[in-house]
Amino acid sequence: MENNTVLFDTSEVTSENTKEILISVVEALEERGYNPINQLVGYIISGDLGYISSYKESRNKIAKIDRNNLIEELLKSYLR
Repeated sequence: MENNTVLFDTSEVTSENTKEILISVVEALEERGYNPINQLVGYIISGDLGYISSYKESRNKIAKIDRNNLIEELLKSYLR
């Protein structure tokens, strides 16, 4: 088992990608029986990716989005 650090490239993540990623993560969390709002709030507040299931690569997908950008996109969407 290798213990290499995994690097995530966030340069290609746009507002549209963020929305697509969030939708897919929410769907995957629901499929696994989790409350996606609670899980996402836990992740956003703590930064702990353990709140996001690895099911359907959800953890890897959400890790590509900077949490500050995630909050910004959520607020933009909510306030529009």
